[in-house]
Amino acid sequence: MTELHRRLVDLPLTVSAIVFDFDGVFTDNRVLTLQDGTEAVFCSRSDGMGIEMLRGVGMPMVVISKERNPVTTARCNKLGLEVVQGVDDKVPAMTAWLAERNLDLANTMYVGNDVNDLPCMRLVGCAVAVADAHHTVLAEADVVLPERGGNGALRFLADAILDRLNSTNEIFPPEGPR
Repeated sequence: MTELHRRLVDLPLTVSAIVFDFDGVFTDNRVLTLQDGTEAVFCSRSDGMGIEMLRGVGMPMVVISKERNPVTTARCNKLGLEVVQGVDDKVPAMTAWLAERNLDLANTMYVGNDVNDLPCMRLVGCAVAVADAHHTVLAEADVVLPERGGNGALRFLADAILDRLNSTNEIFPPEGPR
């Protein structure tokens, strides 16, 4: 089976939105804490390009994070992503964001890496985990990406979604973005 074929087989036919966790998905799940308390994280530029390409085809996307950290806001702003931070229970935030845009949970993809992502992952049509996600998340994911968080996982996902879109024109529902 070719890489392209494997990517297409693993994805749902219809995706109308993607909801992301931040830490451990956009980052490698490490944090650098400086003497003054400022935090820094490591992100992949290739993941950023993947997000840019998805934005280019009109894919609705949002980051929902438990953390409230300026580094999350800065990265999301740079990538042109909406972000909701300081959320202990992500389900209401996700469902409200989707409802405001008239997007269906059944056609939503959620990308996470840890146990606090499981409630959202259980509600959406396609639960996606990065390769180094917690073992309970890996066990419940519909799709496990071959790359670790912050190390090209989102670029792999973007390429796979765009491959599907280019080969079938079926990634968005009939009423979805174009």
